[in-house]
Amino acid sequence: MAKPTGFLEIDRADRGYQDPSARIKNWKEFVERMPPEGVSRQATRCMDCGIPFCHNGCPVNNLIPDWNNQVYAGDWQGASETLHSTNNFPEFTGRVCPAPCEASCTLNIDDNPVTIKTIECEIVDRGWDEGWVKPVPAQRGTGKRIAVIGSGPAGLACAQQLARVGHAPTVFEKSDRIGGLLRYGIPDFKMEKHLIDRRMRQMEVEGVTFRPGIEVGVTIPLQRLLDEYEVIVLAGGAEKPRDLPVEGRDLTGVYFAMEFLTQQNKRNAGDPEKVAAPKGGISAKGRHVVVIGGGDTGSDCIGTSIRQGAASVTNLEIMPKPPERENKALTWPDWPLKLRTSSSHEEGAERDFAVTAKRFIGDGVRVTGLECARVEWVKGADGRMEMREVEGSTFTLPCDLALLAMGFTGAVKEGLLEQAGVDMDARGNVQADTNVYQTSKPNIFACGDIRRGQSLVVWAIREGRQCARAVDEALMGASELPR
Repeated sequence: MAKPTGFLEIDRADRGYQDPSARIKNWKEFVERMPPEGVSRQATRCMDCGIPFCHNGCPVNNLIPDWNNQVYAGDWQGASETLHSTNNFPEFTGRVCPAPCEASCTLNIDDNPVTIKTIECEIVDRGWDEGWVKPVPAQRGTGKRIAVIGSGPAGLACAQQLARVGHAPTVFEKSDRIGGLLRYGIPDFKMEKHLIDRRMRQMEVEGVTFRPGIEVGVTIPLQRLLDEYEVIVLAGGAEKPRDLPVEGRDLTGVYFAMEFLTQQNKRNAGDPEKVAAPKGGISAKGRHVVVIGGGDTGSDCIGTSIRQGAASVTNLEIMPKPPERENKALTWPDWPLKLRTSSSHEEGAERDFAVTAKRFIGDGVRVTGLECARVEWVKGADGRMEMREVEGSTFTLPCDLALLAMGFTGAVKEGLLEQAGVDMDARGNVQADTNVYQTSKPNIFACGDIRRGQSLVVWAIREGRQCARAVDEALMGASELPR
């Protein structure tokens, strides 16, 4: 235990943000690192609970009390080794994970959890600064070739684990650069992309081969990989966005969130945008932007629109406004329902809840407004909650750029999955369990969002790691890789 009375003596403190007036002028990360001594003080607040609920809250089962104690003791290198024993990419999760571990922390009962995410991020950042994070190549190869299709966190974690036990994984990515949604879906102001490039260099030394610009099932047939590789791992994500099929949807100025976010990340990288949009691309500059969807993707659209110079940004959510504080007795240590205000919301967006979009208004070519209505959620005859429009509540918002950020409905079927012929579950995901990650076809495995549906980066890393072990067991009869 770090310090038995630490949580009684030291108040919670977290990383600060650069002032909004300064940070919205560029695309750089704006979270300010906490000095190491401050991080050590925060680590002393860990109670080393008899039942560490943070373990259950963390999908990769990070050994949180262990590395908190090491940080408190000044053993930063040991903390880095402990952290990496369960998480391949803590610099990603330390920036973009919503930290369900903190929601599960015993100290969250009174809203003062340990700053686990901050401590995690400082451990890995310091590990890189000090040169402690090095390639871990296998001592000998197995001669087994594995094709990993998709280079998001699931595919990267799976490939790295397989390389470290001597297999020869090749990661295929349809986009110009490696990283999946880490590269193209997360704005640079939340996670700069040199972090991905740095991990790629490590993985290449470990034996991972990267093949960007190849869309399996389109650029090359899947059968070619089945002929050349012992195993195929499907890690392509859940990329089919949820649409809004209302009047005016086909007007210019109405786009899916990922069209908008991907384009800006390509701009920042100096790459060709390759987005189906008007000449000059999609831009929020001088426009009244309406973001439909109140999750993380919607928040990313808000921050991106503000940096592009939007005249106004309005964020609509169809669900009622959550409470400011959750009911601890009802939800802890599970993920709570409460109002979450992101850094992007604080930069200048108007938020409205329990609102449905009815139709897009336009001049025949371009969207100019959005007709909305208030809704209420009531119990139906079958006892389930259902949405009803409030009579007489229709109103119109100025809108010349609408961004649909309402989540994803599953994996894209055309191309790769059609050729794979694997069974799908009722939710539109590739069917495979979390024990062997085997699909209905021999030698084809699946992990990450393509298997579980839209989820968190940390869940993708966990599934990639577990899938790697399942593949290793299938090829070798046993595996020393951790689950």
